[in-house]
Amino acid sequence: MKLQLPRLGVGTNKWGAAGKGADTIAPVFSAAIDAGAGLIDTAEMYQSGRSEQVIGECMRRDSRPVVVVSKFTPWPWRLSPKTLPKALDASLARLGTKKIDLYMIHFPFTLLDIPTLLELLAEAVRAGKIGAVGVSNFDARRTHDAAKTLERHGLPLAANEVHYSLWHRKPEKNGVLEACRALDIPLIAYYPLRSGKLSGNASLDGALARVAGARGKPVAQVAINWLLKRDPRVVVIPGATSVGHLRENAAALEWTLTDEEFAAIDRASA
Repeated sequence: MKLQLPRLGVGTNKWGAAGKGADTIAPVFSAAIDAGAGLIDTAEMYQSGRSEQVIGECMRRDSRPVVVVSKFTPWPWRLSPKTLPKALDASLARLGTKKIDLYMIHFPFTLLDIPTLLELLAEAVRAGKIGAVGVSNFDARRTHDAAKTLERHGLPLAANEVHYSLWHRKPEKNGVLEACRALDIPLIAYYPLRSGKLSGNASLDGALARVAGARGKPVAQVAINWLLKRDPRVVVIPGATSVGHLRENAAALEWTLTDEEFAAIDRASA
């Protein structure tokens, strides 16, 4: 059975940074669950593991269900596939959980053999340590190859997480979005708001501002809404370190762009 993901979650690459410990982040974590954005995306490399530690503390404080995504980083000094099970166990320990819902290979650029890594992840699924296997930053060919490898182990590829936004539409051009469609898997879009820097394209800025003004919505919500409407497989994970910011992003789930609004923004972006 395929893993079902919320359409909206939260990126946590800044959780665990200075001033962003559990006391600060726990209300944000709970607000995400309240708003229906309970996909919590992390990785062992985020703040050198402190992001996972903060999430673990948040889950102890608020035990309501969330979908946790974490990732194995194939660092250049990791010369053996055996480093993956050790890294997974370390992530489980930092999160304080027995199982990670979705565990990914963070990058395909590695000296390690990707099929071997995927086979180890299939073993981890059978051992009950992870619920599903995904990839991140994989191109279209590698995405299909990963799906074929996992299929031999009786598992579906669960998702591909890539950089995708109105300012970075490469997944539409390089075949990644089409690969996700063909495989019927989510495309998890990170940096959907350019890390909060919503400028650089005058035509696009104008189109977003017009829709935001007419709707009485923040520009960020309009940008998130465009991604949600772009394809039903797209899952959006903007970062948030405050309750206000989280709620503002999550409110994008409460309304939908019209076809005309979508088309106007699409033309300006293209």
